[in-house]
Amino acid sequence: MQSAYEVIIRPIVTERSFDLMEQGKYTFEVARKAPKEEIAAAVEKLFGVHVAKVNTLWVKPKNKRVRYQVGKTRTWKKAVVTLVPGEQIEVFAPQSAAEE
Repeated sequence: MQSAYEVIIRPIVTERSFDLMEQGKYTFEVARKAPKEEIAAAVEKLFGVHVAKVNTLWVKPKNKRVRYQVGKTRTWKKAVVTLVPGEQIEVFAPQSAAEE
């Protein structure tokens, strides 16, 4: 069993992930060998929320080129974590205009 900080590597910040946040779904890069149960436990421990569901997928490598050097990006595991309705992770909560 890995620690919560080893399971959750980083949050994914894209337009699509921000749209999913309105539905209570948060996207993270996770450890390659982490099962769904460990991912759910890590999110609950780190952010103090209740997880309803975890969906995982593998992000496949893309071909990249720098001048004449051809290579591929890395393969990594992504998890979309659905929270119990009414809960949200405060780190990702939209900032109000009054705070700016």
